[in-house]
Amino acid sequence: MAPPRVGLWMYQNSGGTDIERKIVAQLNERNIEAITGLDLGEASAHNGSIFCNGHMMDELDLFFSYNAGQQTPYQVYLYQTLSSMVPTINNYAAFELTEDKFRTAHLLKKHGIPTSDYIVCNKNNIEQLREHLRFWQGKAICKPVNGWGGNGIIKLESERDLDLIHPYITKQSSPQFYIERVIENDFTDYRIDIVDNKFVACYGRKAASGSWKTNVTSGGSVICREPTPEVIELALKAAKVTGLEVAGVDIIYDIEHQQYVVLEVNGIPAFATPDQEKAGLNFNDTKIAYLVDLIERTVCKEMTKKDQLSELDSAVVDLAALDLAATSSPLVKEEIL
Repeated sequence: MAPPRVGLWMYQNSGGTDIERKIVAQLNERNIEAITGLDLGEASAHNGSIFCNGHMMDELDLFFSYNAGQQTPYQVYLYQTLSSMVPTINNYAAFELTEDKFRTAHLLKKHGIPTSDYIVCNKNNIEQLREHLRFWQGKAICKPVNGWGGNGIIKLESERDLDLIHPYITKQSSPQFYIERVIENDFTDYRIDIVDNKFVACYGRKAASGSWKTNVTSGGSVICREPTPEVIELALKAAKVTGLEVAGVDIIYDIEHQQYVVLEVNGIPAFATPDQEKAGLNFNDTKIAYLVDLIERTVCKEMTKKDQLSELDSAVVDLAALDLAATSSPLVKEEIL
């Protein structure tokens, strides 16, 4: 029997090449073939199949996509289609959900997980926001529902700011306007890495002096920090609710309400960079081991399913042959007579 085949598309910067090499090596040790560089941006689909770099994607036993920085709408479009053909990590439904901050926060709220208070409304009817802004003392965070890295985030300090940004909002292609209550915090957060419903690691991010954004791409810096059991449990619950197999859960401490709050659930949390590893963030090997275990188990489950379907098909053929034989017997006897 041919070994299972897994397709990978991983980021290559900031140590990504070395991480991919380790993943491939560990998969090979388990007799799983890994095909790298399967960028769906270079793929096309026809005749019921998706082709990428000479490979028929729907013949893979699993596809692992892990590249946030180079992700495009076209890749996501094919990712959705591919997920209906083969298992993907993350599964597309959870990936799509967590790409949308409103839908994620809404789901967390429905499951009793503390997250920021929010309101979403039609961008052409933002008068609905004024009452909420008054209740929040005019302070809120305006976010694109599908942004990342702190991009496009605007902090409102008063109700008047809503009027100032109105022209900007109406020019956006998105039909909705989404804001969150400002949470009083110490401008640090926790990033909890989860793989396969297991805690991997925790580190923190700290906003630059004079800033409130902890995102590294917005000037924040990574810091070492120990999570409390409460933080880990909250992250595990958030990841499970969203359905992500691989998740990075961002949590801050709400000083006003004296509780930990989930800010975001990220479906492509980065591994530690070489510099971060030198600073003490040594979780990459654990994350890789958990990920390879997850891939192997998912692939084995898929192959078992295929074997069962094959056996069922064979049984149906055998049953059809028996039915045909039983039907034809009287005819044969009649011809003999």
